Amino acid sequence: MSDTVILWRPVGPAELALIQDSGMSAFPPRLPEQPSFYPVTTEEYAVKIARDWNVPESGAGFVTRFAVDAAFLARYRVEEAGGRAHREYWIPAEDLEAFNAAILGPIEVVRSFPEQNAPTS
Repeated sequence: MSDTVILWRPVGPAELALIQDSGMSAFPPRLPEQPSFYPVTTEEYAVKIARDWNVPESGAGFVTRFAVDAAFLARYRVEEAGGRAHREYWIPAEDLEAFNAAILGPIEVVRSFPEQNAPTS
């Protein structure tokens, strides 16, 4: 078995629905205004984005966890997005299909954050 790297990706409900449509095996293509795909290196960073950005933006945030073939991932650098606690890979949108092919096993939802002020019925 090849070596793997565990990564996380914070997503909103729309992106999660597309991941579910893939059978939890792939991330959807980027939109034209999204030149890169940004998986992150720690669950804590993914939680921060899901809770603090996805929830206000779309009403819910989810943290996904998945394994990627280490040999494939080695062609990309880990980037710091505002500090050492905010480390992520910048995968060009045109490489996302190959990235998805390098995912080993299912994409799992490990955390979810509903809208804090959502109306109750």
